[in-house]
Amino acid sequence: MAEEKQIQIEIDEATSRGVYTNLALVSHSETEFVLDFTLLQPQTPKAKVVSRVITSPAHMKRLAAAIQDNIARYESRFGAIAVDTQAPAPKGTYH
Repeated sequence: MAEEKQIQIEIDEATSRGVYTNLALVSHSETEFVLDFTLLQPQTPKAKVVSRVITSPAHMKRLAAAIQDNIARYESRFGAIAVDTQAPAPKGTYH
């Protein structure tokens, strides 16, 4: 049986406050995934990237599984999360 390691995680005050995001762009290459978290203001045609995360494909797959697990736990406690499927996706350029 594999031995579990405990990791102590530190966070500085500015990072602990976090940033709000309401749009994420995901891109990838053979060796990495890039997640750009953006803030799209109402009545503004331009979104600003507020945080960028670059990670490996293996970590991205573990992250996706952890997110799915947490969504399932959230919905079992608070009910289904409504997603507006009628809202058009933002259009623009992303390189």
